[in-house]
Amino acid sequence: MERVRQKAVGKEILESLSPAQQVIKIVYDELCELLGGTTSKIQLTANPPTILMMVGLHGSGKTTTSAKLARIFKKQGRRPMLVAADLQRPAAIEQLVTLGKQIDVVVFHSYETKDPRLLCKEALKKAVIDRMDPVIVDTAGRMHVDEELMQELQDVKAILNPHEVLFVADAMTGQDAVNIAKSFNEKIGITGVILTKMDGDARGGAALSIKEVTGKPIKLIGTGEKIDALEEFYPDRMANRILGMGDVLTLIEQAQKAYDEKEAEKLKKKIEKEEFTFDDLREQIRKMRKMGPLENILSMLPGAHKILKEIKIDEKEFVKVEAIINSMTPEERRNPKIIKCK
Repeated sequence: MERVRQKAVGKEILESLSPAQQVIKIVYDELCELLGGTTSKIQLTANPPTILMMVGLHGSGKTTTSAKLARIFKKQGRRPMLVAADLQRPAAIEQLVTLGKQIDVVVFHSYETKDPRLLCKEALKKAVIDRMDPVIVDTAGRMHVDEELMQELQDVKAILNPHEVLFVADAMTGQDAVNIAKSFNEKIGITGVILTKMDGDARGGAALSIKEVTGKPIKLIGTGEKIDALEEFYPDRMANRILGMGDVLTLIEQAQKAYDEKEAEKLKKKIEKEEFTFDDLREQIRKMRKMGPLENILSMLPGAHKILKEIKIDEKEFVKVEAIINSMTPEERRNPKIIKCK
């Protein structure tokens, strides 16, 4: 706030901006700077394999995020390998194995080994022999920070000598996430942060605080439960969200993923010729749901946060509409005019 005050007091107002707009611009610029200024990508070594060590508490989304990250690298044409080093919970191993099968990525694991240090040593040997790159290690978590956990992570880090130590935090936990990030950074030494559950009510306060406390960049954000819901972190876009100014660029990117340009043009012509059918409506509902929760989509529009306070969005209504369309005959779906409404 002090930096904003210093920049605002006595500053010459641009002719195109009102005093209020000028203050917002100063706050926006300061937020961008606090959030890192520019996008920070995960560093890959020129001498593979790149080792990525994932750390965080239970419930932060660490295991799922590890798989999401592996999927991104696989799409880039790389040969990622996941390592299930959270040996405290057999369920965590099973979860990672299941996710690995889902995205067709090798998961190095063992139900017999109880020492994560030995497991990591074997995983590194396997990665070198099979030329896997990068190696993403899902380490142990706890319900809270304790000395035993930190010692284990320090030992694992010494064995892995990772190129990145990525702290995974739940953005919805607010100040708790900030305190935990500080502890992990002081005792383990993190190189970056991945914030999960950024599709919820959290506008970015956690991102702002974690970056300020640790001095480490936010590298990625999780925007949903689906395996493809992991995005690069853009400080300028997050600043827009914090100020309630929307995030149109991310909205466009999500729409481009869901909608094919040729299909969109074809749909446009159908609407112009009044040939839009229930089959088309059903397809549009499915594509829109593929983009994520409607509330999340609307929140990316400038000023939408005011509207969202006044309306209640029930995603189940889309399911009902789709069920009604499915109950129609093929002829009724193709030719809505034959349906007689009373």
